Amino acid sequence: MNLELIVDAMATNVLTPAEPATLDHEPRAEPGVKAAISIAHRCAQLTGAQVLACGSYVPPEVVTNDDLAVHGYDSDWIVQRTGILERRRAGDNLAASDLAHEAALNCLRKASVSEGASLQELIDKIDLIVLATMTPDSPIPSTACQLQRRLGGRAAAMDVGAACAGFMYGLVTGMQFIKTATARRVLVVGTEVMTRTVDPADKKTFPLFGDGAGAVLLGPGTEEQGLLSYSLGADGRGADLLCIPGGGSREPLTAETINAGHQFIHMDGRAVFKWAVNLLADSIRTVVASAGLTMADLNLVILHQANRRNLDAAADTLGIAPERLVVNLDRYGNTSAASIPLALDETLAANRLQRGNLVLLSGFGAGLSWGTAVLRW
Repeated sequence: MNLELIVDAMATNVLTPAEPATLDHEPRAEPGVKAAISIAHRCAQLTGAQVLACGSYVPPEVVTNDDLAVHGYDSDWIVQRTGILERRRAGDNLAASDLAHEAALNCLRKASVSEGASLQELIDKIDLIVLATMTPDSPIPSTACQLQRRLGGRAAAMDVGAACAGFMYGLVTGMQFIKTATARRVLVVGTEVMTRTVDPADKKTFPLFGDGAGAVLLGPGTEEQGLLSYSLGADGRGADLLCIPGGGSREPLTAETINAGHQFIHMDGRAVFKWAVNLLADSIRTVVASAGLTMADLNLVILHQANRRNLDAAADTLGIAPERLVVNLDRYGNTSAASIPLALDETLAANRLQRGNLVLLSGFGAGLSWGTAVLRW
């Protein structure tokens, strides 16, 4: 079946308003420039680095679809349109750095066992912390610095702001530091408190998001390990399709903008859905081919957990067998930059991933931005 027909058919049933949306987003496009869906992928290789350990953390509070009935939601309606059964919500006393700290400790404890080192010895080896988030504790200092303070050590620390693609940007950045021998160990974290970014009155977005964190520790590997092929990209012409308009220097929050809900996520769901499905198919095909592989060579596929319909549409189009597609969206919802490392940690814990396996990773979201890679474990 033609991809455009699949996408158009499915997009009519997502959490979106009835009015039509366009991918072109013409106000952002220059004359003669094709729509935002037209993308070019520049691929590169980044081997000689490996993932030494993974860790994750989700807050204990579970919010089921039935719990959302107080806001007028129907549980079956949410499942049919998103595949989400429940999500986690951080307590009022928890921020992004708190979730990151728990995920990082989980990761580092596993690494300390495998490396035969104490937790403190391992922390002292970390030369860089790269933290991906769109829900920082505060504008300054960076949430990465807050995490470094909690962990101890003297690692350099920085945040990466690429929304749902943030972990992929952080992973590539961290691996480059390992590859060039400018860092012995790099801690890459994705952490989000997404439930504070959505308006309970917005039925298009409120049921979609959850809170959580995931972390990986990177170190030197063989030339057969690492990213056999990867591509990072962005198309700022689609910036307004998925954004939080208020709270920055462009639009500081005022009583008026808060009353208008500008502190919450605004999303053109249909347009983003269509873009994501097309982007995934195009990006994945390009990166896999650049690695000299076929879809059949992949052992596992871990995509950003945005919407079950996104995942199924991409898998159907690419011919990815259901047993190779990792899905935990039903239990956590969309956790933005945390979704890939969270799924990766659960996959390892379930013994679904072995050394030498080929794993496809792909994150995509606001910006519009994306990152896709084939990782040899």
